[in-house]
Amino acid sequence: MAMPVLPMRNHDLLRRKRSKTISHLKRRQAIREGFDRLTELVPGLEGQGRSEGLVLKRTVDYMREQLSERKAMVDRIEQAGGDVDEKHKRALYEQATNPGRTRG
Repeated sequence: MAMPVLPMRNHDLLRRKRSKTISHLKRRQAIREGFDRLTELVPGLEGQGRSEGLVLKRTVDYMREQLSERKAMVDRIEQAGGDVDEKHKRALYEQATNPGRTRG
């Protein structure tokens, strides 16, 4: 036998709505703080008004540039006869051959 659906009282609805709003605000604040941290770390983004799309694009560009520089450094070390740990090389070469791949 199905339980009858009881109408929610007004204060229950308001409490749920308030709780949802607070959760949403906390989530947005965490996202804003993350974007603020990115603007501090990525050259050229300091002190600019920020568009989230622009911040993400420039962050991806910067990370690709950093990976490319690290790969070149590994190549120079090896050409000079030095050794580079395989785990460091593997990550760089995987990223170079699969630039659109993301980790999940």
